[in-house]
Amino acid sequence: MSSPVEPADFQALMQSLKYCVLLHDAHTYEILWANRAACDLLGWSVDELKPLKAPDMSKNARQYGRELGLRWLRRAVEDGVSATEWCYRSKTGEETLTEAIAIRVDLPGRTVVMVQFRDIAEEKAVRRDLFRTESRLRTFLGSLAEGIVVLDDGDRVVFASESAVRLLGDGLRGADFADYCHDGPVPAAGEGRYRFAAPGDVPRWYASTCQHIEIESDLRGRMLLFYDITDRVRAEEEHRRETQHLDHLARYNAMGDMAMAIAHEVSQPLAAAYNFVEGARGRLATGDTSVAFGLDNAARQIERARRILGSLRSYVGRLEPSERLTDLGAIVRDCAYFIELRAQEHSVAVALDLTDEPLPVRCENVLIGQVVMNLAFNAVDEMARCPLAERRVRVATRLMEDGAAELSVTDWGNGLPPGDRIFDGVFTSKENGSGIGLALSHRIITRHGGRIEATPNQPHGAVFRFTLPAGA
Repeated sequence: MSSPVEPADFQALMQSLKYCVLLHDAHTYEILWANRAACDLLGWSVDELKPLKAPDMSKNARQYGRELGLRWLRRAVEDGVSATEWCYRSKTGEETLTEAIAIRVDLPGRTVVMVQFRDIAEEKAVRRDLFRTESRLRTFLGSLAEGIVVLDDGDRVVFASESAVRLLGDGLRGADFADYCHDGPVPAAGEGRYRFAAPGDVPRWYASTCQHIEIESDLRGRMLLFYDITDRVRAEEEHRRETQHLDHLARYNAMGDMAMAIAHEVSQPLAAAYNFVEGARGRLATGDTSVAFGLDNAARQIERARRILGSLRSYVGRLEPSERLTDLGAIVRDCAYFIELRAQEHSVAVALDLTDEPLPVRCENVLIGQVVMNLAFNAVDEMARCPLAERRVRVATRLMEDGAAELSVTDWGNGLPPGDRIFDGVFTSKENGSGIGLALSHRIITRHGGRIEATPNQPHGAVFRFTLPAGA
């Protein structure tokens, strides 16, 4: 059976190669032949190439000198193959960096060195870019505060950034990440807060995001990106404890206000009941028929005191946190009784200007009620120092354009002091005041998502107002 490729066909095959080919004599290293690709790249014909030496067709640089070129070809003759990078210079002077492989070929008539070379200038540039990009990425990843790990399906760490190793220790790479999790299973997806630490170390809080990645077949699994938020968590915990303490203080401050008002109010029916009982006792000796009248009235006064004490007991029972949807107007009406008691002590007229429609807000009734009473009590105390004919306070509610509910307390006293420290726990206009009431009011309103402010009243006095978001 004849060969599918005839010997004469091999030259056509060589001419069709995209690789450049030069044939050198194995003894003299003279050029014997070149394929079409080599002639096109170098710009010479085969006949023009034959007399050329290395300096005629190589870049004028030490690493491409004649002796180095001959040494490279000699290694191919001795070892069978030799590779190098060689910069060829074309007939027009254009220089091309190539990857060149010299191979000894023992032909029937002679031994030759076949040099195959290809242009690698663009490839080298890409390699340089890739190396530069990789170096930059390594630098960026190394300086990140966030740690990055990739976990396989068994939660084993198949990749860990340098920052992750800094955060969780040298043993992280290849470890079972479940050993580093102190709050249950390994993060599976999405975002969350977790406590991580190497076995035996004190855990710290981290914010973590988790997502699946697949980079070809080289790197696949769940990628966790996490960063240390221990200081933030501690600050939040401290803030939560401080808020609880302030809420506790506000509630018991409210209870103190209520207790004083109730004690004042209860003393009257109890005193009246006592007088009726004493009067009835005196009439018993004389057989006076009005004894029954006195005892009945004493019973009614005692019943009144019982209702007042029951109201206080019910109020104290609501001092624990209980946020719910309610009507701001209803809260004001619940406080009106106590505000009126305070106003009567100082002969201050209180005007309520409340909206007819409900103002729904989501809040803790007792806390917001404490703010209402604190602002109203402050206004009453301010007006108590004014002439009797000028003593008046206005408490009003209104619906804002964005659906929020607003309460305002207006007085016509001496007005606001200079500066903006009214709500920081320092300001007070009372001789024995601490200013903590306004600071508490500010904390309560802002924690409910609202705003509280104080502005001058015209021609004199002040307006304290707060707004709460519309309830849903």
